[in-house]
Amino acid sequence: MDTISFDDFLKVELRVGRIVSATVFEKARKPAYILHVDFGEALGTRKSSAQITALYRPEDLVGRLVLAVVNFPPKQVGPLMSECLVTGFHNERGEVALCVPDAPVPLGTRLL
Repeated sequence: MDTISFDDFLKVELRVGRIVSATVFEKARKPAYILHVDFGEALGTRKSSAQITALYRPEDLVGRLVLAVVNFPPKQVGPLMSECLVTGFHNERGEVALCVPDAPVPLGTRLL
């Protein structure tokens, strides 16, 4: 494992957002959802493609808090321009479980 400095870590903007919509990403090569995530007034709402279909249904995602990287450059994912990276962990079957705060925190709060 490579080590990084604390200054390197501080460059990554991991922030809390609330999923405001989740729809099936019909044109994705692998099953995925298009998420719209609200990061509060300062950052606004951003789009992301998330391969989380094995463990979540779109209607169950709306309103959930998630942790996302908001300072990567936009990335083209098929026809979607992804504006943030929603984080998660692979379980023993390779399915992605979301990385989420375990208590309410204000939208846009930065992980430190």
